[in-house]
Amino acid sequence: MTVFDAKAFLKTAPNLPGVYRMYDADEKLLYVGKAKNLKKRLSSYFRRQTGSLKTDALVAKIDHIELAVTQSEIEALLLEQDLIKAHKPPFNILLRDDKSYPYIVLDQSIAEAPRFKFFRGRRRPKQSFGPFPNSYAVRDTLNLLYKIFRVRQCQDSMFRHRSRPCLQHQIGRCSAPCVNLISAQDYQRDVHFAQLFLQGKNEQVTAEIQADMLAASEALDFEAAARYRDQIQAIRLVQAEQAVTKSSGHADVFAVAQQSGSVCVFVMFVRNGSILGSKGYFPDTVHHAPEDILEEFVSQFYLGSADRDLPEDIITPTTLSTTKLLAEAIESRYERKVSFSRATRTDKLGWMKMAETNAQNQLVSHLNHKKTLFERFMAVQEALSLKALPKSMECFDISHTQGNSTVASCVHFDAQGPNKRLYRRYDIQNIKGGDDYAAMRQVLERRYAKLKSQPELLPDIVLIDGGKGQLSSAMAVFERFDLPQQALWSIAKGEGRKAGLEILHHGLTGQVIDLPADSVALHLLQHIRDEAHRFAITGHRAKRAKASKESILEHIQGVGSKRRQALLKHFGGWQALSTASAQDIAKVPGISQKLAETIYFAVHSD
Repeated sequence: MTVFDAKAFLKTAPNLPGVYRMYDADEKLLYVGKAKNLKKRLSSYFRRQTGSLKTDALVAKIDHIELAVTQSEIEALLLEQDLIKAHKPPFNILLRDDKSYPYIVLDQSIAEAPRFKFFRGRRRPKQSFGPFPNSYAVRDTLNLLYKIFRVRQCQDSMFRHRSRPCLQHQIGRCSAPCVNLISAQDYQRDVHFAQLFLQGKNEQVTAEIQADMLAASEALDFEAAARYRDQIQAIRLVQAEQAVTKSSGHADVFAVAQQSGSVCVFVMFVRNGSILGSKGYFPDTVHHAPEDILEEFVSQFYLGSADRDLPEDIITPTTLSTTKLLAEAIESRYERKVSFSRATRTDKLGWMKMAETNAQNQLVSHLNHKKTLFERFMAVQEALSLKALPKSMECFDISHTQGNSTVASCVHFDAQGPNKRLYRRYDIQNIKGGDDYAAMRQVLERRYAKLKSQPELLPDIVLIDGGKGQLSSAMAVFERFDLPQQALWSIAKGEGRKAGLEILHHGLTGQVIDLPADSVALHLLQHIRDEAHRFAITGHRAKRAKASKESILEHIQGVGSKRRQALLKHFGGWQALSTASAQDIAKVPGISQKLAETIYFAVHSD
């Protein structure tokens, strides 16, 4: 039996919220869990001492793990509950009464000071809100009610016998109606807003709080304004639109990710409005356009199998030219009608965004897989006519904006994939702005000045992102430090700067290699080059933002001062905006869906 390689798997796990599914060698689902940070949570399972017999037994049976990235921890919680109820994994602790959901009810036994409380049962009162996926979600929401609206949480007997405010009032979680520190009218107003909040009708609440925040700010009462800002942030967080669970719908959602010559087609299965499963496929295809890949894959997916659970709707990111033909063929095979549609709004768009995120994540994991990497290293050896299999490679790139805030990157790949402990960024100084050749000389001098006395640490291939000019700068540095120039190669973008048309130049011999677009060796070199570019531009953006001390919003085309003010007013500050989804941002007056997505990706680009 093959032992699960936890170390290699954890290297590719993202630091993002989501759900993980653990399977045994027979493809049996063992456990479903959710995490705010998938990499950190999964790392806890593979420590030497977990302190749990259940965890040790689970880990011993793991053959492979599948991940589903979500936009927030709340989405992960809802998706986890749907998967547990659908598949009932043996290592999950299932609720004894899985048909009974918890609620929040308004208890009006004391009319002048009602309170909200937890409820589970069949005969729930009229003033009830829910259902919630589990008791943790109820308690989290109740805590938000106490924090935002400061409604009471004590038992009636305690309320009637208080002579002074309790600790909850002192920490700002109760307005103390028990000792009349708030008028009955103001307390009823808070209760009313809490009800609207639980019903999802929070625009009236936030508008009122925004008005109070502006009034407090104008009166220079900044402490009160900060409290109102925190209220707005809390409301936006808990009422964020979720893409995991909707009211209805049976659909298969397809997404395509492409990188470095590889393709991942991710399929998400939605039944009764809930995501019940997903799977990533890595087809060998000669097509480059996403619509061509989907047309080929979808036809094989449904027509190549006689036992496929057919949905009502097949959702794709682009309109397929053969939609009508595919629908007729599927109807003929299964004697059921299906419809093809694009994800353009509401729940479908949320599903599609989630599918696209997971497609990209699974593709990166696939590219970094040991077996795939070894095959690509062998292909590089053959393509470059190397005498021995390269054990490590480094790639350098330069990033700047019109010569300002220049940053250079160095990324390191070995047989295990990207070795981020050896990644380095360099602030380039004392050169003429925009002089990429001088920047390349400086970063190579700083990188290899320390390694010239340790030749065993030098990489077997040094890849320069650029053409002959950058390569000449690199050769001068290697000659100065007496380093092996046969290791130097440059990768230049080809005609139209399109992927697959790159040209390789060898520093020592001047050899030019034009690899075909489907070359496995080229795909690895593209992957390394793209990673160097990503690492450089991320550092450049951070340096530029720090130097200018300006908001990221100021660099987004189409977002002027009025829209910046509208965004910050709507969310109550930058912190809430930075955690909002694109759908939440699109709700701001004057912000279109397209601009909302631009803002979302700009905010999360680093």
